[in-house]
Amino acid sequence: MHDDLRLAALTRWLEQLPAGLALDLSSLTPASSDASFRRYFRIRTLQDQSLIVMDAPPDKEDCQTFLDVARLLDQARVTVPRRIAEDAGQGFLVLSDLGTHTYYQILQTGASDARIHRLYLDALDALIKVQRADASSLPVYDAARMREELGLFGQWYAAMHCQSPLTDQENQQLDTVFSELVNTLAKQPQVFVHRDFHSPNLMATHYPDGADFGPNPGVIDFQDAVRGPLTYDLASLLLDARTTWDEAQQLDWAIRYWEKAKAANLPVPPDFADFHVAYEWMSLQRNLRILGVFARLSHRDGKHHYLDHIPRVSAYVRQVASRYGQFNALLRVLNRIEKVEYGFSF
Repeated sequence: MHDDLRLAALTRWLEQLPAGLALDLSSLTPASSDASFRRYFRIRTLQDQSLIVMDAPPDKEDCQTFLDVARLLDQARVTVPRRIAEDAGQGFLVLSDLGTHTYYQILQTGASDARIHRLYLDALDALIKVQRADASSLPVYDAARMREELGLFGQWYAAMHCQSPLTDQENQQLDTVFSELVNTLAKQPQVFVHRDFHSPNLMATHYPDGADFGPNPGVIDFQDAVRGPLTYDLASLLLDARTTWDEAQQLDWAIRYWEKAKAANLPVPPDFADFHVAYEWMSLQRNLRILGVFARLSHRDGKHHYLDHIPRVSAYVRQVASRYGQFNALLRVLNRIEKVEYGFSF
């Protein structure tokens, strides 16, 4: 019922927009939704141009933040949707359309290795631009916030999803582990952080269908941007919750990013070995949080398709945790709770 009321209000707003936009209201169709309360539609103009319509309920989402972050990224020459029309009070936006092919969709269709490699080199170039954007007005992603997010792992992944609440001893051990993790991450140089710089949020703006929407990739879903650790967005890209990359591929793209970042005078460590540790530790915090978030999206919000990605995310957590002695206690917890959920044998 709520969605129907929102759609009716959205349609009335579109009807009132200037005739010069030449919107074909009969063409309004769902485009996508995400883990938040936002949803998206496509609409065509009478000149057969495609536009995106965002519906972001103002009691749940903040359109103005989206517009402010879009402006910062546009100033940094990142390809982002342009604002065509807005009513931030109602939570409605009309935006330019960056195309229909996300990186994730392309990966699912069996694109060639050469095509994928080209796309990801473009993504690394775009990431450099993102990190050079002005982050001075953004919220700070600090140790306290990172530590708070890790609470989702115990609450939603261990207790709710795996049906195996952490013991008092495990909570004490993880408190020590997580404190060392986030305090180390908080010491990284701070830059503009997208927060979800991964395959579903990168649009292939140059695709073999002849479409050309600007420099590849188009970047979307950036409204939660923060000022935070340098390695966060690279960890999002290389240890992507929806796409499995083996370690050789992760290393190849990480080295290429590191070289590009040095050339752009970003504050990466001069030794790649130190940088490798830094982005792996960042990925550990991110993926532990994602385990909790995906479990919550399923068990609280009924979005069960997020569970499809949990084994991959857990594997990424184990990849990192098994490499560093500081995370032995975390591995022991994973071994116990996931044996209950997945029937693993250790």
